[in-house]
Amino acid sequence: MTTWRAGGTAGLATVVRTIKSAPRPAGAALVVAPDGSVAGSVSGGCVEGAVYELATEVVDTGTPALQRYGFSDDDAFAVGLTCGGILDVFVEPVSQQTFPQLAQVADAIDAHRPIAVATIIAHPDTAWLGRRLIVEPDVATGGLGSARADAAVADDARGLLLAGRTAVLSYGPDGERLDETAETGMAVFVASYAPRPRMLIFGAIDFAAALAQQGTFLGYRVTVCDARPVFATAARFPAADDVVVDWPDRYLRGQQELGAVDARTAICVLTHDPKFDVPALEVALRLPQIGYVGAMGSRRTHLDRLARLREAGLTEPDLARLSSPIGLDLGARTPEETAVSIVAEIIACRWGGGGRPLTAVDGRIHHEPA
Repeated sequence: MTTWRAGGTAGLATVVRTIKSAPRPAGAALVVAPDGSVAGSVSGGCVEGAVYELATEVVDTGTPALQRYGFSDDDAFAVGLTCGGILDVFVEPVSQQTFPQLAQVADAIDAHRPIAVATIIAHPDTAWLGRRLIVEPDVATGGLGSARADAAVADDARGLLLAGRTAVLSYGPDGERLDETAETGMAVFVASYAPRPRMLIFGAIDFAAALAQQGTFLGYRVTVCDARPVFATAARFPAADDVVVDWPDRYLRGQQELGAVDARTAICVLTHDPKFDVPALEVALRLPQIGYVGAMGSRRTHLDRLARLREAGLTEPDLARLSSPIGLDLGARTPEETAVSIVAEIIACRWGGGGRPLTAVDGRIHHEPA
């Protein structure tokens, strides 16, 4: 943003597509400033040098470029990914002239408002390359080249934004749906900037402080909630975005009514006290779409908790969604180690990982979302 605000031009390289075991996901970016300094990464080091050179060239020519980088086994020093994956990287010049809506996008992200940026990365007419449509839930600004293209891409981008997904979409040259015409040629990269996923931690204990740190590190917007004001203080949980004094079940119902929990939300109940955790879990396990629900406690506590939840009317499919005792079997003992085991389980649930050592697993290292 510094270069943009100063009226300069930077080279922006964005991973738009990955194939096989690519080191960085779609949306990863590298920026080359006018002074030659670099921020970000597209490959973790494998092809950074080549991308740097291309970004510098694109700034000089003003012409965007879509470049594929893949594995090279003929020359160890060739530009390639040693992991065997393939990256498609779109490189473009970014300035107030080429991207006038950048401040709008940055402001939306800072305010936790969902916004998507749709950029043409391939087209038979090179004049279309780099054109953008900025898509919000109720409005779209900018333009791709035709009203038809704008309407089709805005509709699809809103679907991706709702799901928090980033992807490349394919159309005909004028935004035609592919089932309407055999002619293809326009590829649009949609980068979704959904609000940070939420982690709700119920129970203001030392384990919660360590978990709040881990959650923040992973990019969650962390809330610690406890009904006891003496424990639920901002001073005790500096890593949390919010510290709330309320009964967990009442707070969770309120968040549901506000539409503030979704399929990306992780709920961690750490209270060990049935008068707090059972009502909270009763609400959480009845929510139709929650990414993760876990509860701390011994196996005896777990069995007692299940009995109480069954008495409250929860079904076996409801209870099957509960991760309890919470976390993966890492042998953790300290609050910090326990927090690592909890977020490890959350990551495994999100991506469909089994939690086993990679040395004991064949096949791909990286998983698609579960």
